[in-house]
Amino acid sequence: MQLPLQFQITDEELLKLGFAIFCGGLLGMERQYKNKTAGFRTIILITLGSALFTMVAQKAGLGVNINVITGIGFIGAGVVFKDNIGVSGLTTAAVIWVAAAIGMAAGAGDYPLALITTVSTLLILMLFSLLERYIDKVHHDKLFIIVFADTDYENLVMVEEIIKSHHLKSRRKQINKIGEHLQATLLVTGHLQYIAQLDEKLLVMSQIRSF
Repeated sequence: MQLPLQFQITDEELLKLGFAIFCGGLLGMERQYKNKTAGFRTIILITLGSALFTMVAQKAGLGVNINVITGIGFIGAGVVFKDNIGVSGLTTAAVIWVAAAIGMAAGAGDYPLALITTVSTLLILMLFSLLERYIDKVHHDKLFIIVFADTDYENLVMVEEIIKSHHLKSRRKQINKIGEHLQATLLVTGHLQYIAQLDEKLLVMSQIRSF
């Protein structure tokens, strides 16, 4: 005899899902405000899905479903991009990882842990970004790909001397000859204000075709 299907959801389960949505919403608003790839809805869905997987695993007597972390790894990898300048999306990927952990904590019924982690993550994202900007301002890296008007090597030496005169440090990454032009890739490090002054100087140099 086939038993009829029974669907039951308790108040405790609703609270777990609701708390996961709440915590995900707080993190998602911060990401959405900064126009990141994983925004408001994405973070909520991650915390909600992680909480649901955890609840289902506990009902099956499996404790916590660690496979959630594996799935989150694929999502996090999708927001990391690498270009000629550097790597972007690492912070968003880390937020996705933490959001999954928060959802798992909510699904396990550990509301204080989920809330404390959410608040801590928000403080790190908002307050530490100010410190990060200051550090980036006084110690900024910029990659210059300079194409000279000809193949005269002395022009490169002259540019390096100009960089030093602006209280900046430079490191040669690559030197190429493209047709009748010398191309040099330099990594310049120093105060952001001095780098901006260097940009203005390079713009008016007739020996430089582009950078």
